[in-house]
Formats: sequence, C-alpha cells, structure tokens
Amino acid sequence: MKQAIALFLLFLTTTTVSATRTITVSVTNPMNYARTDVPIIISLAPYGEVCSALVTLNGQEVPCQLDDLDKDDAFDELCFLADLDKKAKQQYTVTLYAEGEPRPYPARVYAEMVLSNTKDKKLKKNQQNNYIESLTARGDAAYTYNVQHHHGVDFESELNGIRIYFDARQTLDLYGKFNKQLELKETQFYTDADQKARGYGDDVLWVGQTFGLGAFRGWDGKQPTLVEPVATRTQRIISYGPLRAIVEVVDRGWQAPSPLATTPSPLNMTLRYTQYAGHRDTDVDVFFNKDVSDYRFSTGVINVKGSEEFSDKKGLRACWGTDYPSTDTVNWKRETVGLAVLVPQQNIVSEEPANKDNYAYVLKVNGRQMSYKVTYTSANETFGYHSANEWFDYLKAWRKEVEQPVKIEVSSER
Repeated sequence: MKQAIALFLLFLTTTTVSATRTITVSVTNPMNYARTDVPIIISLAPYGEVCSALVTLNGQEVPCQLDDLDKDDAFDELCFLADLDKKAKQQYTVTLYAEGEPRPYPARVYAEMVLSNTKDKKLKKNQQNNYIESLTARGDAAYTYNVQHHHGVDFESELNGIRIYFDARQTLDLYGKFNKQLELKETQFYTDADQKARGYGDDVLWVGQTFGLGAFRGWDGKQPTLVEPVATRTQRIISYGPLRAIVEVVDRGWQAPSPLATTPSPLNMTLRYTQYAGHRDTDVDVFFNKDVSDYRFSTGVINVKGSEEFSDKKGLRACWGTDYPSTDTVNWKRETVGLAVLVPQQNIVSEEPANKDNYAYVLKVNGRQMSYKVTYTSANETFGYHSANEWFDYLKAWRKEVEQPVKIEVSSER
C-alpha cells in the first residue's frame, strides 16, 4: 500500500513538473536611446502544449499574449512588449502552463469584421453588430466591396486605424486620430457628429485604384496590376489582441502577371498584417505556396495630390500631402497625411518614377516569402507630426530602429 501511494505521488510530481516550464528571456537594446513597446516574440514549438503563460520582470507581472497563428487550436507564439532604456539589458521570467487559459489584460489593439444588421433598422451606421471572423468570396463574385459593413477587415493600435478593402485592390485605407486611444469599435470608420465633437477621428485618405498605404500588387512589366483574377479571396482575423492584432488576406488561384516566368501557374498568396500596441507602423508578411522568384510584384504609396516626396533610395519611400478623403468635397474637409513604406533592399528591382497615382517599387520575392513595413501619420494628431520635415525626420529615425532590433536570448529552461 505504501509503495502504491509513493508511486502515485511520484506520478503527480512528474506530471506537474512536465506541465510547467520556466524560461529566462534576456532582452538587450543596442541603441543609444530608450525604446518603448518593443515586441518580444517567443516560439512555443520547443515547449509542447501551452495553454497559459505568465511573464514577470523583477517580480512584476508584464502583460503577454498567446497566439494560434495557423488556427489549429494550439498556441504557436508568445508575445509581450518591452520598455528599455538606452543600452539596457533586462531579464524576463516566462512561465508556461499546460493548463488553464490565457490571462486577461486591457486591450491595446482592436480588430473587427462585421456585416450590416439588416434586421434591426434602428442601429446606427456605427453600431453594426453582425460580427464575423472570416469571409471567403468566389473569384467570380460580382461586387465584394459592399459585402462587409466597412468594406473590409479593420484593425488599430492607439495611434492608428486601418481597413483593407475586400476586393481586387486590397488597398489599405486610413483612419486619422486626434488622441491616442482605441476608437474603431465605436466609430466603425463612420464617425458621427457627436463622436467628432468628442475628439474622435475619421477617414483621412482617398485611395481610388492606387496603392493607398503599401498595398501589395502584381506587375505586368509596365505598371501595377490588381490582385485578380483569383479563384477565391478571403479575409480573416487571426488575433484580436490585447497586445497585437493579426489579420490575413488570402488569395487562392491568383493568375498573377508573369512577364519573366517560363511556366506560369496560379499562385496562392497570404498577406499577413500585424499591428502592435503603441505602434503607428504595421508589419506586412507575404507568403506564397511556391517559389515565385521569377515573378515581379509592386508596392508603394499613393501620390497624394500636390504631395512632397521623400526617398532614401534604399527602400524607404514616403510622401506628405493634403487632399479630400472623399469625392464629396462639401461634407468633408481636406486632410493632411504622411505616408511611408519600408522595403528590404534585396526585394527591390526598381524604384519607379512618380506618376499621378503612386510612388511605386517593383519587387521580387526571393523564394516564397518577403516582409516589409508601412506607416503613416495624420496632421490631426495631437501626438504626431505636422510638417513634411518633421515626418521625414521621424522616418529616418524609424528606419534606424527597424535595422537595429533588440537582441533576444532564451535560456535557463527548467
């Protein structure tokens, strides 16, 4: 009997130990100035099943987030945000549990897909509540732009707000804020008079057929092409936060232009957009189902009417300009924005001359994947930039920060 009890206690001890893993994550800032809300991403692949997590710094709890990137009901990554003084090194303790649920933390990002509620006619335009998480349209659908209430998935941090049109343009349209706060749940890109009086923002960019802010397109050898024809087009939300929102656009069977490809065939492309809390910039990751090295693609920013251009000739291209965000010039005021795209030099084929629509890059994907970043500001911001010089100076500093990421070391697993 005593032997049986001892074996049972040993079993409990063994299973408890195996169900909990503790690691130390060391984060070092190589730069000579402080940085805030730096994303720290830890792959969970080495640690087996993880259901919940706790991150601490000097004994104080730090908000964290677990994400299931491939939607197989198992978490793939842990994310938390670090604040670091210049040249500082900090050690975080991360405890991973094989049971429980993710800890709740205040939301600092937001993502939404919603259909119009045609049953409840009393709902205002910014109170729609037919929430969805994924939507797929066949390629021969007649007109997908109006299928979703605000024309496509939207997401935001405290500093920005973006929606992606659910059509062949797949353009990023922009929401300008006055104050650092989350707003899209309340305004849904349709800010009413009362909300405007309380300092809420609104749509600040007219995009038409242009890139808007860094849309990823084809290239036919002479000009950008829309993402069509496709077999199906999908938008979906991967993560709602609280620290990063992740959304994807999936184009299956895209018959992309292929002036260089010897044996062109339809492509499957996934565009993943990641928005971190405290950031005005957005990460764009592009994935293909096969090697597309012999294809050509494009991205860039809209040539806002009368805008001033900036380029460092190394992948950072931007503009600052003022225009109406709508064809309705009576009920809308002119908006001033700064836009930018940052593309790795190894993906650039050419920087095209500006035309009436875009400041464009021709791109190559070396294999199956590439990544780039987009960012913007609205001159409405009380916290942002209010001249072309201020905006372009910020972008130069932003590039340096992107090119000098923090150093992350994971150790002391037990």
